[in-house]
Amino acid sequence: MKSPALRHVLTHLITPLLMCIGMGLAYMGAFVTPEPHHMPVAVVGAGPEAKVFAQTVKDTAGDKLDVRTVSTRADAVALVEHRDVTGAYVPSAHKPELIVASAASDMGATAVEKVFTPVAAQQGTPLKVTDIAEPVSDDPTGQGLFFLLIAVSIGSYASVAAIGAAGAALAVRVRALIAVGTAAVVGGIGALLAGPVFHLAHHDLGTLWAMAWLYSAGILLIGVGLHTFLKRWTTLAMMVLFVMLNFTSSGGLFRPELQNGFFGTLHAFWNGAGFVEGIRSLLYFGDDGIARNVWTLAVWLVVGIAVTGIAALWERPGRRAVEEAPAARETPAAEAEREVEREAEEETEESVAV
Repeated sequence: MKSPALRHVLTHLITPLLMCIGMGLAYMGAFVTPEPHHMPVAVVGAGPEAKVFAQTVKDTAGDKLDVRTVSTRADAVALVEHRDVTGAYVPSAHKPELIVASAASDMGATAVEKVFTPVAAQQGTPLKVTDIAEPVSDDPTGQGLFFLLIAVSIGSYASVAAIGAAGAALAVRVRALIAVGTAAVVGGIGALLAGPVFHLAHHDLGTLWAMAWLYSAGILLIGVGLHTFLKRWTTLAMMVLFVMLNFTSSGGLFRPELQNGFFGTLHAFWNGAGFVEGIRSLLYFGDDGIARNVWTLAVWLVVGIAVTGIAALWERPGRRAVEEAPAARETPAAEAEREVEREAEEETEESVAV
């Protein structure tokens, strides 16, 4: 290949093509075939008859369900409220009942209803569904939080591209301060979208902003640190970490019990899941479980601080002077060519990030 310009274009096409492959594998692997996978459910009843019934349900469902029994309906409600089970079935010869919390997962509530509706039908009685935690009317499916996650994530990782490309001449600590401030703005935008604009959140907007800031700051600091080492490949790394693996494991559309084991495992510690589940806890479940999710986001922020700190050590003044020395000896023509390439890199990095 003799043309440097053509080689330059083909080299830059590698990133979007890898994104195409990665997005296809991640999104289709996570969302195309949702089905119960060890979905936890409960059956209310204390006697041998209830245990036999629960075992029959388990045997029929196989690996799709994990069935437990509880003594009372109140115990079942508590399990659903704490999101320890997706649904709880209360057997009755006259009025069987299914207890769900659609705010935790609309798709999960639908899935468990599909499991127990035929069970009630076999007894010749209609199934009563009791939803103890419904989403607000402005977000009837409860999936608005997933789209809030997307908005805050894009604002964060796209800002990484802007800070890395346009702020390369700044010291790492300055770029880190810009990242922290940017996260505050991104969090504010998220709070405005969730509150006054689309009314997903009717209370605790201040706490929602704080969690959005914590989430965004972790992404931005990780990105600022990685840019020191990865340069134009930072965008691809950020897409893998905070889109391909992040959105798919967040539980925003399907909770882990409706996905395969890989995404279900990521849901336990990935930052997008911490954000979505934390906001759910804040808005619908009386803060139950929110502490764990805040700790998840805090750990990612600590990782971001560590990566940025390592980048600062790598870019210490002595090393930077050594790296910039060859550029200082370049001819004007070579320097102009380098500047053109740098501008092309910036444009590609920012446009691909968005």
